[in-house]
Amino acid sequence: MGTEDKAGNMADKLKGKVKEAAGKAVGNERLQAEGKGDQVKGDAKQAVEKAKEALKD
Repeated sequence: MGTEDKAGNMADKLKGKVKEAAGKAVGNERLQAEGKGDQVKGDAKQAVEKAKEALKD
């Protein structure tokens, strides 16, 4: 997994955590859901990259 990919995936997860926390703070369920979605997107990208790496080996 490339450094850029790792950074991008972590950025998605971090962005999601921030959105989710902000949504909870202001009582915005849509923002919370978007945050959770961003976190899932980051996790999924990370899993795909790990699978690609495993296939190379």
